[in-house]
Amino acid sequence: MKILVSACLLGCACRYDGKSKPCYDVIALMDKHTLIPVCPEIYGGLSTPRSPSEIQEGAVVNTAVVNKEGKDVTAEYEKGAAEALALARKFGCKVAILKAKSPSCGKGEVYDGSFSGQLTKGNGITARLLAENGIEVFTENEINLFERG
Repeated sequence: MKILVSACLLGCACRYDGKSKPCYDVIALMDKHTLIPVCPEIYGGLSTPRSPSEIQEGAVVNTAVVNKEGKDVTAEYEKGAAEALALARKFGCKVAILKAKSPSCGKGEVYDGSFSGQLTKGNGITARLLAENGIEVFTENEINLFERG
């Protein structure tokens, strides 16, 4: 199976802080599957490192992504999500394993936009777009659900 995977989970130093978050349970999937690494933030044109960003509901548009300095980076996140979807389609990925809590990749909960570490229900921009297009999304915290499915 071909699986779209957040590149940071595979050890790529592409997160906002210039670091990675390797998840050895995800990396181990390479023994059985083809993993397609993606970083929607980079695909959207953001640098590494970059200012942390969070989703703010009820902004001028229904959902906005704003960095800690107050700059709206929604367009970059949307562009990156579209690129991740294009890659998923190109490689025939029906499943994605994405970084939990991320404003791009989070599923089920993301940081609330206050930059205080508080979580709220919701999905990241890429996770939402992939799911809307029929790609089943998991986070690294749901690896057991993926393996059973």
